[in-house]
Amino acid sequence: MARTRRRGWAGRIAGWIIRLLIAFVALSILWVLLYRFVNPPLTLTQAGDLIEGHGARAIWMPIDRIDRNMVRAAIAGEDGKFCQHSGFDTQAIEAAMRRNASGGHVLRGGSTISQQTAKNVFLWQGGGYARKGVEAWFTFLIEHLWGKRRIMEVYLNVAETGIGTYGANAGALRYFHHDASRLTSTEAARIAAVLPLPKRRDAVDPAGFTRRYGNLILRRIGTVRAGALDACVYR
Repeated sequence: MARTRRRGWAGRIAGWIIRLLIAFVALSILWVLLYRFVNPPLTLTQAGDLIEGHGARAIWMPIDRIDRNMVRAAIAGEDGKFCQHSGFDTQAIEAAMRRNASGGHVLRGGSTISQQTAKNVFLWQGGGYARKGVEAWFTFLIEHLWGKRRIMEVYLNVAETGIGTYGANAGALRYFHHDASRLTSTEAARIAAVLPLPKRRDAVDPAGFTRRYGNLILRRIGTVRAGALDACVYR
């Protein structure tokens, strides 16, 4: 009898777990589909800045108005294979793991723009295998339900570009006093150089590593342009 009861409880628990998983899958798909057409109103990172009193300035700009230099700079600095992969760059992930294991300096981690967008829009900052697993699921969804153009548009509007500043447009206004529709290659490269550590870097008069990284991105913009590595955004 006791064994039968245990099996009964185990069956009920397994049933609830299965129901929760089905609900999560269904709701996450609906959420991603909604954001294919509706711009995300608020992210958890933005909410955190509001709670801490930093504010969260974000001025949405459609991808067809954002200067192409900014798209190229984001690809040059964050994800050179953006138009080639389906959400994950295994080579970049492996290289970042090797550099981390050896204690070397990493210009950027192994996360693609798609992964960063999934994290920024649907999840929270910070690591942990559980969050990484959910991030992978949302990355898969946006790659298949949004496509590259929408991913880039959302990324360039929700990525943190300074303390309390979100998106390339708000970043351009903060640092260069004009919107993101007319960014020079240098300006775009400087904003892209801030992206990995937006709370500790400044694009106006960068020094040290930020300046060097910005100059590297500036050179890479030419490679992106010559190789049409941003073509998937404009098809």
